[in-house]
Amino acid sequence: MSYGKKLRERIAGPGTTPLIGVYDMYSASIAAKHYDGMFVSGFGFAASYYGLPDIGFIAWPDMVAFVQRLRGAFPHHHLLVDIDDGYVDPEVACHVVEGLERIGASGVILEDQKRPRRCGHADGKQVLPLEEYLEKLDKVLETRTDLVVVARTDATDEHDILHRAERLAATDADVVLVDGVRSVEWIRRIREVVGSKPLLFNQIAGGKSPRLSLGELSDLGVDVAIYSTPCLFAAHQAMDSALFGLKAADGRLPEVDPASGVGVATSTSLLERNIARERRTPEGVGV
Repeated sequence: MSYGKKLRERIAGPGTTPLIGVYDMYSASIAAKHYDGMFVSGFGFAASYYGLPDIGFIAWPDMVAFVQRLRGAFPHHHLLVDIDDGYVDPEVACHVVEGLERIGASGVILEDQKRPRRCGHADGKQVLPLEEYLEKLDKVLETRTDLVVVARTDATDEHDILHRAERLAATDADVVLVDGVRSVEWIRRIREVVGSKPLLFNQIAGGKSPRLSLGELSDLGVDVAIYSTPCLFAAHQAMDSALFGLKAADGRLPEVDPASGVGVATSTSLLERNIARERRTPEGVGV
């Protein structure tokens, strides 16, 4: 069974499917212990790989190379990949989609923003004319074989949000995402206009959308939830705290709790899983 079909079947199942944002191989190694689905976040990748904000700096060969490393280490996890606007041109978008499917991506998200692009929860977003985006989306859909394609709109005008969501739902895209949804009421309104098409909700700490549990999202008819940055922001906070502590202790490292602490043995054990023969066998990963 193809990776796209596996993700499509998971989305069609009961409840809301969570996909956890990862930004490098280490964060993916930790996320893989807890969840069976990952989201390759553009925000996280731009931050970790380039040290730059998520405003269009990502080069597609870098993203493809990262996904290839992920698939090699995690052969049984769902991998949904953020490809922003398809790297501007429809021809490039199709080339990237073809390459990602060949190396084992489960799906991609293609947005309707125009350059300069922004994080989906930032101010100042601008969208392409709808017909121009739909033409790009159609070409991507014609290119993929079985890859899941999420059609995303970043519209902010209330009428345009609903109009675009309805039009995206009428395409052959597998899932619809309206990014930056500001309230539960708007989730309900979007759910109504997309009809039976699966709906994706993007949760990001400090973003514009409400913080909702998987149970609450399921009750609202949301089929997929992506968590773009929990690993990135947790690492930021933990590293800041650890370095403040190191400075306060005049450079003396803290003692490692052998039961629950993280030291060289724990870290090495985590990474050894990524080359272990057992990783080729599906595991019962929790959600």
